[in-house]
Amino acid sequence: MSSVFRRLPAEWEKQQAILLCFPHNGNDWPGKYGAIQWAFVEFIKKVSLYEDVILVVADKKLQAKVTEMLNLAEVDLNKVSFIIHKTNRSWMRDSGPIIVKNGDRREAMNFNFNGWAKYGNWLLDKHVPQKTADFLKIPLTIATYKGNPVVLEGGAFDTNGKGTLLTTEECLLDQKVQVRNFGLTKADYEAIFKEFLGITNVIWLGNGIVGDDTHGHIDDLSRFVNENTIVTVIEDNVESPNYLPLQENLLRLQKSVLEDGKSPKIVELPMPKPIIFDGLMLPASYANFLILNNCVLVPTFNDINDSKALTVLQQCFPDRDVIGINAIDLIWGFGTLHCLSQQIPV
Repeated sequence: MSSVFRRLPAEWEKQQAILLCFPHNGNDWPGKYGAIQWAFVEFIKKVSLYEDVILVVADKKLQAKVTEMLNLAEVDLNKVSFIIHKTNRSWMRDSGPIIVKNGDRREAMNFNFNGWAKYGNWLLDKHVPQKTADFLKIPLTIATYKGNPVVLEGGAFDTNGKGTLLTTEECLLDQKVQVRNFGLTKADYEAIFKEFLGITNVIWLGNGIVGDDTHGHIDDLSRFVNENTIVTVIEDNVESPNYLPLQENLLRLQKSVLEDGKSPKIVELPMPKPIIFDGLMLPASYANFLILNNCVLVPTFNDINDSKALTVLQQCFPDRDVIGINAIDLIWGFGTLHCLSQQIPV
């Protein structure tokens, strides 16, 4: 299929559904798996109030259990469809397909998930794009560049739907830690973004936040909230290891331009106080929000900055409900709402 008309829609464009995967691998949340299941039911319930949910479950037995839990939580099951497929993990942002518009039809992109170039157990996850494309009855394209598969996770980039994309050097260009694609340069990635996502302009930030298991995903850092406005997280505590990298990213954004040559509007979003669990600093960030039809779901952390972050995002999305979801258990898996989900544009 020709890539001439491919375009990656912005997350705020009209959605058919949100793709989620019910957690069945307790190893991602050691000691918290019971709490995680109910936190996930609450997540499904909130999404289902605004749009449909496509829910991947490992098998019929788990489907029956989840259906019972959803009934107890009074979720409208007419809003939930199931895909039966066993996965390694539940992070649909990264293992799920990226749905682009190609002319007047949709196309699913498979970016060859490989466990963030860190974990060995991802072979079940690699089938999620095909299963989803089959469910949606749309074609699937496997992304390749110069004859090699391209490895790229959905959490690594964010777009305004007009041709500009945000990403980080730490995630894509580092050739020592979690190397997705050996030897690829900025120019190579920009060619890949153009071919498969219709991107004409890339804004490169530097490093991600401490504790990020993905080595620098953008969806914990900076996000478009409309076609010319970017929210970016800022650390106020100069002693924090996040302070300087986030200031550097802010500086880059202030010098950046959009696809039309104009400067983006930059809005600062606070960071929660450090969340330490079992000796690890967890990558808690308000930037991991999920945009739905008429709603934005925002991870909160029982923190003094929760209300500040919700206020900032409500100002960014005046026409949408902005709702906080407690993510204090979810973050023990090193990700929250955006990482766990993938939007399916209409």
